[in-house]
Amino acid sequence: MRESWWSYTTRKPVAVALACVLLAGLGEQRPAAALTDQQRVIGPATVIDGDTIDIAGHRIRLEGIDAPESGQTCARRLFGTWNCGAAATKALRNLVEGRAVTCERRGTDKYGRMLGVCYADGTELNRRMVADGNAWAFVKYSTSYVAEEQQARAGRRGIFATDGNQPPWDYRNRHWASAEQQAPSGCAIKGNVTRGGHIYHMPWSPWYEKVVIDTARGERWFCSESEALAAGWRPAHGS
Repeated sequence: MRESWWSYTTRKPVAVALACVLLAGLGEQRPAAALTDQQRVIGPATVIDGDTIDIAGHRIRLEGIDAPESGQTCARRLFGTWNCGAAATKALRNLVEGRAVTCERRGTDKYGRMLGVCYADGTELNRRMVADGNAWAFVKYSTSYVAEEQQARAGRRGIFATDGNQPPWDYRNRHWASAEQQAPSGCAIKGNVTRGGHIYHMPWSPWYEKVVIDTARGERWFCSESEALAAGWRPAHGS
């Protein structure tokens, strides 16, 4: 039977409209991280700082390395300083952006974060960050990347361009010691209420000095990071 003119002329626009709806729906779908056999987390990663990423709500600390803190500066080879903390964050973001990241579990740190060795397109992120001079080997907990640090020092790369740059663990200790002198009862962590929720700032956070605790708004001080986490607060970026 011959189709009517109206049937023929309306079929194509309807089909196009349906196709657009389906494509729009597919475009809204975002790849979700897959937790496989409790030993790996796989998915797109959000960079928190130079040694911490987030995959679908799983906060992962790169095991065996310690990158400069977000607000930390380092000395240049000849003169002046540069923001090595921000540079480390950017370097890690460049390694993971647009790629699926696989993190293999290596335990849990004292703050409940997964310790992981992570890969993107076959590149081990932990090793690459140290080799490129964007992180120290965290020898207090691991000797896995000592050789990479030695090579980076020999090549004067990044944070190893000079010998006097302060490792982040010393940087954190110095800021904590200074902050606890002025904090009530030595509890130097600032709990800040924001539009984004309840977050806490460590003394080395770039925003620490700008945060003024207002107890009337429910803001408070914490004596330890584990205390803040147990109370349901989350770390600010760069803390």
